[in-house]
Amino acid sequence: MATSNTDQAFKISVSESQIHELKVKLDLIRFPDELEDAGWAYGSPLKDVQRLVAYWKSGYSWREHEKHINDTLPQFTKDISVDGFGTLNIHFVHQKSSVQNAIPLLFVHGWPGSFLEVTKILPLLTAASKQYPSFHVVALSLPGYGFSEAPKQKGFGLFQYAEVCNKLMIELGYTEYVAQGGDWGYYITRALGHKFSKNCRAVHSNMPRGSPPKFIHNPVLFLQHALVPYSEAEKAGFARSAWFLGPGFGYRQQQSTQPQTLGYSLSDSPAGLLAWIYEKLRNWTDDYRWTDDEILTWVSIYWFSRAGPAATTRIYYEVETAKERDIITKPINNIPLGFSYFPRELVVTPRSWARTLGNVVFESTHASGGHFAAHEKPTILVDDIRQMFGKGGPANHVIPHKSGFDHGLKAKL
Repeated sequence: MATSNTDQAFKISVSESQIHELKVKLDLIRFPDELEDAGWAYGSPLKDVQRLVAYWKSGYSWREHEKHINDTLPQFTKDISVDGFGTLNIHFVHQKSSVQNAIPLLFVHGWPGSFLEVTKILPLLTAASKQYPSFHVVALSLPGYGFSEAPKQKGFGLFQYAEVCNKLMIELGYTEYVAQGGDWGYYITRALGHKFSKNCRAVHSNMPRGSPPKFIHNPVLFLQHALVPYSEAEKAGFARSAWFLGPGFGYRQQQSTQPQTLGYSLSDSPAGLLAWIYEKLRNWTDDYRWTDDEILTWVSIYWFSRAGPAATTRIYYEVETAKERDIITKPINNIPLGFSYFPRELVVTPRSWARTLGNVVFESTHASGGHFAAHEKPTILVDDIRQMFGKGGPANHVIPHKSGFDHGLKAKL
């Protein structure tokens, strides 16, 4: 893997020896047996993993996809100091709009995603138009993910990830910006809202994690929740949530309790890493038709990552150990919040629950879509972001002198 100096342009360049080692390991895989008619009930099906392994070994071209990523995404690295944890070299995508006064937007991915999740929404967000706002977009690889350096000490939790995000934006010249995220991006952007609201001026998420309203805090929402029957969509949401918090939750229990033990398998066995991530890509989407190339590119980013795939699981342990999960529901009242609701998200709760999360000014419900909204439903997600921050939108003026999106466009259009 290529490395680069601080604040330098970056191109992914996996070495030939790394590619050769992967193919050797793929050639030596010992597959497990499988019960008849097991289907997906027991996890990633054997025939699927065998097909993907065979293609990864003999048909898939990492070099082709590496070149496409490098040609499509403007990448950089920058050294970011983290209080108590030294300096980390952070990899990020930074695409400016041609509109000078575009809104700075930080996109934060989660697990098992990466900076690649910004690929489809990047040209939409940065496009110049008289009809909708334009954005300068930054999408980092979280510390330990992709081509960012990993923390080397225990205790690197949500507020440290948020500190990295905030310092990166400030050092890029964006002293005020908005943020968007799902999965860990949801938690980290909430940490930004709690601790760095002077800089992070609004947050949009596709993964709201509200809880039932309490009379003492939200009497109106409490009465609404108590008196209005659940809709069929809300009942379906409860069923989806029950699946995730039951059969679908095993991965999180492992990654939040014994991540190092799991890390040996993820780091040494490409088939193990593939099956672990492939299961989530299939189960967490809304019948999205993944191509084998998409799957293997997502997994290859983990396999060829700077710190290795084990580093990506430690955030679960740190957050659980530090008991930081209360950030999910602690209200953020000093900046605007916006939510997009997709029916196949992992936890799907009623809107009244999400409104307990703080100053919710924008909501949009969709008929389809799952956990990876930026990849599954890029146009829908971008439309929601545009509505939230566009002319007449509830968060139009959060970035002074920058959210009037038709200012400065005459020379561009």
